[in-house]
Amino acid sequence: MRNLFTGKIAIILVAALILAIVLSIFGGISNRNPLDLAVQGVLAPFRAAATALTTTAEKYYGYMFRYEALAAENEVLKKQIAEMEDTARQAESVTRENQRLRKGMELLETHEDYKLVDAYIIGWNSSDWENTLTINRGTNSGIQRNMCAVTENGEVVGLVTDVGINYAEVTTILDSTLEISGTIASSGYNGMVRGGYIDGHQTLLQMNYLPSAAIIRNKEQVVTSGSTVYPRGLIMGNVVDAGFEETGIAKYALLDPAAEISSLEQIFIITEYTTESTATATATTATEATEATEPAAEETTEPVGGFG
Repeated sequence: MRNLFTGKIAIILVAALILAIVLSIFGGISNRNPLDLAVQGVLAPFRAAATALTTTAEKYYGYMFRYEALAAENEVLKKQIAEMEDTARQAESVTRENQRLRKGMELLETHEDYKLVDAYIIGWNSSDWENTLTINRGTNSGIQRNMCAVTENGEVVGLVTDVGINYAEVTTILDSTLEISGTIASSGYNGMVRGGYIDGHQTLLQMNYLPSAAIIRNKEQVVTSGSTVYPRGLIMGNVVDAGFEETGIAKYALLDPAAEISSLEQIFIITEYTTESTATATATTATEATEATEPAAEETTEPVGGFG
């Protein structure tokens, strides 16, 4: 038994001696403490994991920082785009205004007797029977009731029916209370033009009391006949259909208004113009003659037939 333990001890001592020699040789070669190498070997997996976690954290932090920077940059770009879009809208608005004013100047050159006041539309009121708009000019700009409103192209918009110091209300050509003497330019046929009451055709005008023998063609232009309220030759619309009134003794024509009332931004009020000759004035209808002293909403109009 003693010999067994003595043999085991000898083996252990020899193994320890060999291990010490190997470690000594390895330490001499690597110049590092063998114990340190053993510890580092044990800690290596943990260091790798820590390094991976640190790298991930750094990437996440970098991503968050970059995200915040991109978000801030995005907000700046959005603001710049909004400012650029606003500038572009203003430029477009100014361009449209300049074009309208140039057209207005051309209208003045064509009609040297006209005096115009430009105005912007600031309000609308539209229903099946009523169509009015409010402009930002009034008596302080020389505007009075019963002055004619037109576009820059000389298209009839309507009639001033109410006015304040810095605003005015215009009853448009689409309103059922407004009736204007018109002429088919190509043929000279005369009739009364009125809007807003044609069932199913509220955006059209109707020209009544045309001669039963009148030959009416599509796309013929209808202009104002001229009166103390409406200068002669203003464009009202173009013929799109025609037929006989219910009485059968007169014809009517449906007109597409020349002025696109719903899309107007700016209009012109004719504050002054030279009236027609005495002969022409005598031919003016009684309805138009009263328009100079009475608001359009109080005018008396004839019943309409021929479109049921």
